[in-house]
Amino acid sequence: MIKACLRLLLLCTITLFSVNTLASDKPSFKICWSIYAGWMPWDYAQQSGIVKKWADKYGIDIQFVQVNDYIESVNQYTAGGFAGCTMTNMDALTIPATGGVDSTALIVGDYSNGNDGILLKGAGNLSALKGKPINLVELSVSHYLLARALEKSGMSEKDVKVVNTADADLVAAFGTADVNAIVTWNPLLAEAEKQPNSHLIFSSAQIPGEILDLLVVNSATLQKYPQLGKALTGAWYETLKTMSGPTDSAKAARTQMAQASGTDLAGFDQQLAATHLFSDAKTTLDFVQSPQLKATMQMVAEFSFKHGLLGEGAPSADVVGVVTPAGNWGDAGNLKLRFTDEYTKMAAAGQL
Repeated sequence: MIKACLRLLLLCTITLFSVNTLASDKPSFKICWSIYAGWMPWDYAQQSGIVKKWADKYGIDIQFVQVNDYIESVNQYTAGGFAGCTMTNMDALTIPATGGVDSTALIVGDYSNGNDGILLKGAGNLSALKGKPINLVELSVSHYLLARALEKSGMSEKDVKVVNTADADLVAAFGTADVNAIVTWNPLLAEAEKQPNSHLIFSSAQIPGEILDLLVVNSATLQKYPQLGKALTGAWYETLKTMSGPTDSAKAARTQMAQASGTDLAGFDQQLAATHLFSDAKTTLDFVQSPQLKATMQMVAEFSFKHGLLGEGAPSADVVGVVTPAGNWGDAGNLKLRFTDEYTKMAAAGQL
């Protein structure tokens, strides 16, 4: 009897995490996020009241919850603990989609244009990594970046030793004598680069458009509650408009984001300079509707399969179907990752 009650309590807890209609008449949603330059606008949107403004407009409640460990945030979303989560395109494919969770990339916010990189202590270039341990978040976009860098230099992962390290521990690890190379993203990258004798030997600027930063939501939840998609999309583009440009109000917004991510305005603007932010809905729409997105996801899927990121039992790279406005790729009977332009179209047309 006690075990049965505990199971019931756990089930109720998980259900209330993502969608809660019991505490009030309004559906309530929790979205998880982790610190990264391209995702800081979400924290600002919540703290400034922009999220509440749009949620109120559509008669719902939305709460953004920070999770310090990035991969843990994606895992919690995949397990059903949250209605949505910030993540990269590769992680969206290799974790929730591969795990059978039908997910929709509601917002394509940016692509990394230098925000992800490989740091090495001492002199050398990519060839200096041969035979050496490299600390990174295994099976994350950092793993992908390393593999692409090695490929471009004529090596493979067999030539190095990957050491799985939580993102929260990477900067401290790089400060020890035992760790000579790491792969990570900003603001961790910028912080680690300050350490003596460290230098950047490869960055995402050398593979532009391949590492996308998304807000992903559960497809079934979005279908049942389209007002969630409208509210999040409206909040996102209002926030981008608020933070863009040289005005005092824009600087104040970016300063708040900077402080929340552990840096100052200059440091945050430096990170944004390495982020190709899709600054408005029209710009986003052009990218999402282009054939490039489909081609990128095919390349990511093929690379992920080659490196065992689609699961041990995956028979081929196209085991997971991916939907894009320019066409689908992969198994049509297993469509688990969807890039939608529906809500971005509304934003671009001023219909939210």
